[in-house]
This record gives sequence, C-alpha cells and structure tokens, in this order.
Amino acid sequence: MNNDVSDNNQQFVHWFRQSSPYIHAFRGRTFVLAFDGAAVADASFANLIHDIALLNSLGIRLILVHGARPQIEKRLREQNAKFDYVNGLRVTDDIALNCVKQAVGSVRVEIEAQLSMGLANSPMAGARIRVASGNYVTAQPLGIRDGVDYCHTGEVRRIDTKAIQQRLNDGAIVLASPLGYSPTGETFNLTANEVATAIAVALQADKLLFLTEGDGIHDTDNHLLRELNTEQAQQLLNRQQNTSDELQYLRHAILACLRGVSRTHLIDRHIDGCLLQELFSRDGIGTLITSGLFEETRQASIEDVGGILNLIRPLEENGMLVRRSREQLELEIDHFIVVERDGTIVACAAFYPYAEESVAELACLAVHPDYRNANRGGELLAYTEKTAKQNKINRIIVLTTHTAHWFLERGYEQGNLEDLPVERQQLYNYQRKSKVFIKML
Repeated sequence: MNNDVSDNNQQFVHWFRQSSPYIHAFRGRTFVLAFDGAAVADASFANLIHDIALLNSLGIRLILVHGARPQIEKRLREQNAKFDYVNGLRVTDDIALNCVKQAVGSVRVEIEAQLSMGLANSPMAGARIRVASGNYVTAQPLGIRDGVDYCHTGEVRRIDTKAIQQRLNDGAIVLASPLGYSPTGETFNLTANEVATAIAVALQADKLLFLTEGDGIHDTDNHLLRELNTEQAQQLLNRQQNTSDELQYLRHAILACLRGVSRTHLIDRHIDGCLLQELFSRDGIGTLITSGLFEETRQASIEDVGGILNLIRPLEENGMLVRRSREQLELEIDHFIVVERDGTIVACAAFYPYAEESVAELACLAVHPDYRNANRGGELLAYTEKTAKQNKINRIIVLTTHTAHWFLERGYEQGNLEDLPVERQQLYNYQRKSKVFIKML
C-alpha cells in the first residue's frame, strides 16, 4: 500500500476515535447556529449544509438563524434607495422593510431547498431533513433613540420556546429569520445575532455558535485567542474603542454566557469544515467563550483514574515512567494533581511529602503529546512547588531517566542517592538507575 494513503488512513482513524467522546456528548444537545447572508451566497455554502446535515444525523438538536445583509443591500441598490446605519443598526424605512422581507424570504427558501436535497452519491443522500420555520420571535420597535427614528427596526421581546421545542422534539431543524412580529401584526427588522442570542438564552441551549465573517478574536500580538471566560472577554471588550463585527459577536457571546448558555463559539466560516473542526476536536479552531473554566489544574479524584492511566500508559511502555497498576493508582490518587481540559486529563503529576524531613518527591509527571509545547509541565511544576511551600516543604526531589535537562533548565540540581529521604532510599530501583535532582524552595 502507498505510504501516503496509509498515513491518511491512520490520520482518519485517529481523528475519528478522538471525536467519539464528542459524538456521545452532543447527542440530544441543543445548539443554536448563526450565520450571515454572505455565507448563504458563498459558493461553499453547500459544504456548510452538508456539515449541518451531519450534525443533525448525530442527534444534535439544531436551530439555525440566518442573516441577509448583502441580499438586502443588493435589493436596496436595485431600487436606488438609501440605507443608513446608526450605531451598527440599519434604519428600516418603508422601502427598506419591503427589501428586507424580499431578501429574508429568498434566503430562507434557499436554505430550505439546500437542506431538502437527497441526491444519491452525495453527502445529503438519505438525509430526509425536515425544516420548520415560523413566527417564533415577538418583537417591538426600537423607536427613537438619540434623536434617530429607527422606523421598522426592532428588538426581540419574546421567544416562543414551546413552539421551538415542539419542532425539535419532532426531529426537525428549526430555521429562524432576522424578522420579528408584533401582536398588532407589524413586522420588524432584527439582527441575526440578536435573534440567535435570544433563542439560545430562552432555550438555555448547550452551545451558541456564530459563524463569523472575520478570522476571530485576537490579542495585541495578533494571536488568535482560543478560550476566554466571560470576565476576560468583557475586559477585552472594554479595552476596544471600535465597533467591528468581531466585537459585536463577542458582545453577544458574553451576554449569552452570562444568561445561562454554557459555551459560545466564534468560528471563521471561511475555513472549510469549520463546524466539524471546532466541535469534534479538543482545541477547535475558533474562540470559545465560557461562563466557567475550560481548563483547570486541580487535585485528582477517583474519577480521574481512567484518564491518568490513558495518559501514562505510553510513557510506562517506553520505560520513561515506572508502571503503576490501577489498584495502586486508586490507592495513591490523593497524591496526584491533574490538568483537565474540556473533560480530558492532559497532564498529571504525583506529589509525595516526607514531612519529618521537610522534603517531597515529584513523580509521574506526564503531559499529553498534543500539549508538550504549551508549558503544561511547567504549570504543574509551579503548582507542586506552591503546594510544597504551603506545607512547609523546603526542597523537592525528582528521580528521572529521560528528562534530566528539562529539570536542570527549571532550577533543579543533580544530587545523590543519599539526598533522598531514608524511606525513599529503601525503595530505590537500582535496575532503572534513575538520576536524582533537587530543588531548594
């Protein structure tokens, strides 16, 4: 077999196995997905539809919220009508409202048509997706603000959660448009982001996903920010003076998380397969905003035994770590510290104090291969050193066969067998011939 083909097959098998926990976790969950009209007009929209169909087939309950900005502006230009934006919102007069209705209707029909495809030998074969759209959003006018009459531009007043839940329970994908209706029969132009946020909050959705037109939220060095909690996101927002689309997404993401949505994702829609890459890999490709901690370093519990074993087994097999049985690990679990990332143990270390000699041993330091260049080992080291100081330990010892230089670079000095606590000397494995390193605290 060709080596390239074999490598590709192995990569596929590896990815599929790695994605299986997410497939199990997402079944029956409710996701709200928002995208602009530019995504619908893009030649790659069919690929996005295929990925949406795949999510639906995996048992994910989906609400799609579409925009229609470019389609609306095209119709306004065709009628030589002006269109004004104030504070990022369109002023919707009578002519603009007619254009909005036409554009939104056209986009909605296009999405329904795409989701209805079922050609043989295509990704949609056998999908048989049902789409439910309707008047799920009750709206009210923005009115006059700062001297500006927004006319038919409105804001969300209420979401018909019961109707949406019924459609989801029937197995349909719910499709919501950026329009709202009043009890008096008026129609209001809304923003897709506001509608998506309101629906996600009303349903307490598990995820709110924005497919963005830009390439994500970046720090001052232009590095993509992978995860932010709501406090960090708000601080970033407060430092910005502009009203870019990316910051508008961020504002809605913060609001959703503060009002009960567990996680909001900002994903660059221009990346092929962006939804699959974001949802079915541990790190994703976009920016995650969460109300809680996405990653934390903490004391291990008995529930972590399986994750620790999966992490250390490869290192035991190549001789880097001493083999531990599950029973031994369960007995010693109180000595372990773990780094948990999105439900997966990505690093661990054990901390054995010898209080009478004011010394502690750091052992079983392991980091998942995907995170060895991200300083997880250094973070664990800092955590154990802080713990040692709190317990009045004045020196830490390490025995290693493979990572001597790593510890030397972090302030450890080579010692001797006699530097070990007497109890630990009696357990020393002369076959492994591990070197001893010491750090004074």
